[in-house]
Amino acid sequence: MANTTSSSYSFDQDFSIDEIIADAYERLGLVGTAGHQLKTARRSLNILFQEWGNRGIHFWEVGNTNINLVEGSTTNIDATAEGSGVYTFYRNSTDVPGGGEPPQATTVPTANVYGISDILNVTYRQNYNTTNQSDIGLTKVARDAYSATANKASKGTPSQFWVQRFIDKVTITIYPLPNATAASNFLNVYYVRRIQDAGAYTNASDTPFRFVPCMVSGLSYYLAMKFAPQRVQEMKLLYEDELARALSEDGSAASTYITPKTYYPNV
Repeated sequence: MANTTSSSYSFDQDFSIDEIIADAYERLGLVGTAGHQLKTARRSLNILFQEWGNRGIHFWEVGNTNINLVEGSTTNIDATAEGSGVYTFYRNSTDVPGGGEPPQATTVPTANVYGISDILNVTYRQNYNTTNQSDIGLTKVARDAYSATANKASKGTPSQFWVQRFIDKVTITIYPLPNATAASNFLNVYYVRRIQDAGAYTNASDTPFRFVPCMVSGLSYYLAMKFAPQRVQEMKLLYEDELARALSEDGSAASTYITPKTYYPNV
């Protein structure tokens, strides 16, 4: 009689941070790690996640939300208050200031989306949550194009947006400012969110199953630079190979897709 299978698909969910660290050390022949070795490995894992932010768009971190539009105020066009056409997403709730700066963008249906690293697409959404919903795409423009706009206090239906990426926030500036009619509708936004920090050792990682192999091999590579320098090149080759496969599999399944340039070092 054939053996039964597990009927389980949760390894990546159950694979905790401390197990990821243990497996990475075991590849270097180091076992029984504790104390400083655990702490420095978790720090390296977080650095690895930051480095992945330079490896193109991670499709599992793409999200979608609606922003409540606020009618433009011609007196606040150069200010940071509501009505200036600026909508802000902060890195964490603790980054949201009080007073002079705009609040976190109000979103529907999920409030307070944090950790956004970039904005991909923005559409003007009319008749939200009805059978007559209609979307009109906004054009993403560069800073110099927005800067050259003659009358930034002009009101109407938004048709352009400009994205600024700061250390602690990402802002969307729209043009023209919403008039009273437009302010009754929404902006629909597709964004890319950062990979979450490792956090507690009992946490799972914020990565899909396809990226588990390269995550462990990447951590081994980082740890080799600290504890096994003679194996750095070997670990780097394995890591880059597994990461390239994961990134390829994570691509869009559309028949035609243009992807941002991704850098792979010659190894």
